[in-house]
Amino acid sequence: MIRTHNLSKTYGEFEALRGISLTVEAGDIYGFIGPNGAGKTTTIKILTTLLEPTGGDASIDGLSVWEQKEEIRGLIGYMPDAFGVYPDMTVNEYLHFFAAAYGIPRRERQGLVDGLLELTDLTYKEDALVDSLSKGMQQRLGLARALVHDPKVLILDEPAAGLDPRARVELREILRELQRMGKTILLSSHILSELQDICNRVGIIERGVVVAEGSVDEILDQLSGRGRITLRSDDDARALELLTAHEAIASAGTDADEPDLLWVTLADPEGDLAVVSRILGDGGVGLRYLARERVSLEEAFMRLTKGLVQ
Repeated sequence: MIRTHNLSKTYGEFEALRGISLTVEAGDIYGFIGPNGAGKTTTIKILTTLLEPTGGDASIDGLSVWEQKEEIRGLIGYMPDAFGVYPDMTVNEYLHFFAAAYGIPRRERQGLVDGLLELTDLTYKEDALVDSLSKGMQQRLGLARALVHDPKVLILDEPAAGLDPRARVELREILRELQRMGKTILLSSHILSELQDICNRVGIIERGVVVAEGSVDEILDQLSGRGRITLRSDDDARALELLTAHEAIASAGTDADEPDLLWVTLADPEGDLAVVSRILGDGGVGLRYLARERVSLEEAFMRLTKGLVQ
């Protein structure tokens, strides 16, 4: 549904994007992750046709951002990280205004607005002034506005920024409902725990370059393979002695939080954890539990990026 190929953007000698290639399939909730200045917003502005790339290509539903801008604008709903509101309008008036701007016939607008208010749980606020809404309610109103013309694709730039935990949960549930309705969603966020819970695919970008892309499980499994292995045995003292002495083990120790749990890291980060069971078995120590520690998306982000900004 969304494709970029070798996408680049330069400002003079400054390279904001350096050959970005991403794939977002229909029905995905795709998390676009990166530190400030990584190029997320630049990429989003190109996808929403607000900015022209310097090189490469990007398309939405097969339509190129170079040649088919107007068609793309009819397919997408865009919610920027900071969007203007009209403080003297009520919530109902605000959505009617944008429905008219999108050319929705007058006779259809009230039913459309009622449906959007119900979806975003704002029906009880329909007569409230936009300026009186909390930050979370304004974010939901911005999402309703992006949905006025029933777009196939939603592109959301930091939709959870500044929201309290309850508002983030409410927003997450709305996004899940939109996915069930067949929408494709690309969203950037710094709240990585939220992305891990809701996204099925992520792309991690740093200094204008994609450093990882794939399903959340693929990325976490790959990085977990390079992390610690935890285990329990029949004789932890003997197990620790055997593991520490073996060349296949880089390090080993006792877990500070769980004294009956041992941990090891392999000399070969890609090695099979079965090597641990073989070492203990050859030493006559029984193994009761063995597993790789699975990293979180936040830990994956920290391992894959260096905190560099452009």
